[in-house]
Amino acid sequence: MKLTLSEPRLLKESISIISELVTDARFKIDKDKIELVAMDPANVAMVIFKLLSSAFVEYKVDKPIELGINLSNLNQVLKRAKPTDILTLELDHDRNKLKIQLKGESNKTFHLALLDADNREQKIPDLKFPLKIMTSSRLLDEAIEDVGVVAESVSLIADPEKLSIKSEGNMSEARIEVSTGKDTTIDMLSKDAVAARYSIDYLKKIIKGAKLSDKVSMQFNKDYPLKVEYTLLDKLSFAVILAPRYSND
Repeated sequence: MKLTLSEPRLLKESISIISELVTDARFKIDKDKIELVAMDPANVAMVIFKLLSSAFVEYKVDKPIELGINLSNLNQVLKRAKPTDILTLELDHDRNKLKIQLKGESNKTFHLALLDADNREQKIPDLKFPLKIMTSSRLLDEAIEDVGVVAESVSLIADPEKLSIKSEGNMSEARIEVSTGKDTTIDMLSKDAVAARYSIDYLKKIIKGAKLSDKVSMQFNKDYPLKVEYTLLDKLSFAVILAPRYSND
């Protein structure tokens, strides 16, 4: 296995975000992609990450393999990558380690210990949503940060004309409205408004996906998981399925 990236940020930023949600991970590597499907320790969020072979300048995989890696350790190594570095990943079979090389003004080599791969298969749930919202990553980022100053949970309310993002504390309330238009589209199966509630702490971690793509898609339903996805065409996709905060009514 030899994988070379000329844009190290694709992996660097992705692992930086994912490591805030997941501790240890099992990467599946085949001829088409690097893939990660993992739950956070609290079983509240599922991360689904794919880095496509087309994102690499060199991509050699003789046979599908699985690598167990501590994401905090991997994140610390990738932080050392500069934007102009060439990043290469190789498997050191003799030492059972992942060899990471950063080539730029200087050449840096790291050997990262591999973990025993968890044999439990994480299955992506087959979810059916009544709506899909496409909007600017920046708009969503700002809205979540705005309402996050008020409460620990956030309500998402969608109708055909707008997305409302609202939070309520004991004595405070914040509401952000994003209307459909140039940067935002809302496709719904019906004209009835759909509302759901989710953890603000998890959303603050998820919206860091704005570092990966200018656009974000959101799908949700009442008392149902939320799916947030960032995609970079022919390069990567980063999605999180987040469990709801159940409403009382």
